[in-house]
Amino acid sequence: MKAKFAAIMFLAVFAISGCTYIQRSRRADELEVENRNLQNRIAQLQQEKAKEIKNVKQKNRELSELEKAKLELENALKKEIGDYKAKLEMSERGLVITFLSEVFLDSGKDIIREDGKESIKKVAEVLNRDVPDSSVAVEGHTDNQSIKYSGWKTNWELSSARALAVLHYFVDECGVAPTRLSANGYGEFQPVAPNDTVENMQKNRRVEVVILPSKVSKVTQEISN
Repeated sequence: MKAKFAAIMFLAVFAISGCTYIQRSRRADELEVENRNLQNRIAQLQQEKAKEIKNVKQKNRELSELEKAKLELENALKKEIGDYKAKLEMSERGLVITFLSEVFLDSGKDIIREDGKESIKKVAEVLNRDVPDSSVAVEGHTDNQSIKYSGWKTNWELSSARALAVLHYFVDECGVAPTRLSANGYGEFQPVAPNDTVENMQKNRRVEVVILPSKVSKVTQEISN
């Protein structure tokens, strides 16, 4: 009887020990899985942080390039800016150089004047030297006065032709790579002032040269390809 009882107790202890072992083994496996998941999460966070730091550095570099270009252009276009015929500003699009159309062109015309060519050359020099990786958009704008005497169908045609005239001068005379350039005509539909005075209409008759950040340029090129 005692032997039988001892055997039962041994089996009970063995069973309990076995269960404890199995539970510990399962817990160890669970901890290993949790640890592996934690390590994977840490590695993922490290990668995300490294990518974020890289993006910040890239953005700072791009802003630095555009800020440098802005300073160079402020110096090069000192006369035009001083005469209120040009202005520079940083925007969400990039660095925007705005010229009154009269700086380059006669009323209703799309032929670059000789005195306007010098202003374009100054911009081209900065484009080629300081921001060689950036794409450049040339945009033409007009006031809301209907075409009467110049022969253009609408202000869209006039603004497009003016933007193309500046673009071609950049390429043909200033050595700006044509792959970097685009031209757009917006007619009268993106005014910067109400067309209610002679002065305001003059502000709306303008050509804008927009220097895009190099990162945006690369994305644009990849999409187009």
